[in-house]
Amino acid sequence: WKEAINEGLAKTARIPASYKFELVYWADLLYERPLNYYEKKRDSPWFLEEPYRKAPANFVIEDHTFRRKVVDFVSEQLDRIFLNEDRTLNYSFITDLILKRFFRDLEIYYTEKCAEESDPVCEVRSRIRERVASVIRKYGNYDIMIIGHSMGSIIAYDVMSFLTPDIKISTFVTLGSPVGLPVVKSKIAAEHIKFDGKCLLITPSCIKNAWYNLADILDKVALHYKLSRDFLRNDSGVLPVDIPVNNDYENEGIRNPHKSYGYLRTPEFSGILNTFTGVEKRNITQKVIGSVRRIMENVKQQRDRVRDILDIEQD
Repeated sequence: WKEAINEGLAKTARIPASYKFELVYWADLLYERPLNYYEKKRDSPWFLEEPYRKAPANFVIEDHTFRRKVVDFVSEQLDRIFLNEDRTLNYSFITDLILKRFFRDLEIYYTEKCAEESDPVCEVRSRIRERVASVIRKYGNYDIMIIGHSMGSIIAYDVMSFLTPDIKISTFVTLGSPVGLPVVKSKIAAEHIKFDGKCLLITPSCIKNAWYNLADILDKVALHYKLSRDFLRNDSGVLPVDIPVNNDYENEGIRNPHKSYGYLRTPEFSGILNTFTGVEKRNITQKVIGSVRRIMENVKQQRDRVRDILDIEQD
């Protein structure tokens, strides 16, 4: 992740940001062992199909105006079909099948009924959340920007809303987020009812400055990418700002518009990070200082010129 972030920063004309970075890893709570970068056998269950790759030099940005209109229409219709006004789900058996087929990790995360009480699957959600919460608490005295990619954006939202609402978060960035999916919105609303008695979809109260939601229109996981129409402002006036981006991740000529690396090196994300770390502010200050210096230099030159003229007249 940090290599992808720095790759994006290197392409900007801004001063590279200095920042402390920590990745919260939780895949070990779901899987026996991680994928292996050095595994060369493609048929191995540990083979890493999509390692970090630098952006392709010949990446072409296409016009997806028509696709955006179609996606917006489909997104609205799916909400009407699957979500009631109280944000309970219609046809939950269909969404259960979708989770099982396409979002296996998310299905485990939302598991509430187990055949046996000792089944560790039922503990996965609380264990993942607590791991994320412990890292957030560790940096409680820092200015914090939280980045959540894919399912990580759901976990981050849940933790900020229900476990660490007292810790101030400056900026929240969601990348390729499925938070807008009807099933996810229904789960969030149901937990809000248990937590504070309100059936609301709202920006976590701990977010004080901004929530940026980056999505590539070709990213199927982020089909419901307009989070600004789903989530209310919090008491600080923050609501999601939806930003369309172009995810340029490719591996062996195959593009994946959902991959985190492509999102992390977009110019939009680099700008957000530089704003958070103060680089943008410093750049503006430097420009102002430069302008003042140029003005003072011009004044000095004009003053010297006047003095020369006076000296000539006196001579």
